[in-house]
Amino acid sequence: MSITATLIVQIIVFLLLAAFTMKFVWPFVANALDARAAKVAEGLAAADQAKSDLAAANQRVEQALVASRNETAARLADAERRAQQIIEEAKIRANEEGNKILAAARADAEQQTMQAREVLREQVAQLAVRGAEQILRKEVNPAVHADLLARLQTEL
Repeated sequence: MSITATLIVQIIVFLLLAAFTMKFVWPFVANALDARAAKVAEGLAAADQAKSDLAAANQRVEQALVASRNETAARLADAERRAQQIIEEAKIRANEEGNKILAAARADAEQQTMQAREVLREQVAQLAVRGAEQILRKEVNPAVHADLLARLQTEL
């Protein structure tokens, strides 16, 4: 066999193999490559979508954090304002209670003063009666002279 015939047979076999491959094998390979390209494109699109979703989620989280910080600051301010209000109310109640205690103490002191005066009047009246007894050298009957003794007590 000559080299030309071998070369021609190899060209024919190559062309038959190329035709067979293009007719039967190549569509499967092309479909597989197209499917793979579509999967890669879908994966890239999903990655882009996930990236944009992540950015949106980060933005929502940041907004939620800002809102939470603002709400926390507002609650702290309200708590401080309420604490000041409670302190002021406690001061007012303490002043009122102190005034009540002071008024009660003054009333008690006034009452004790009046009782002491009454006791002193009675003692002075008894001393006056004893003194009169001593002067008159006789007994003065308190039941008989009750009117006189009452006037004496009111004068003292």
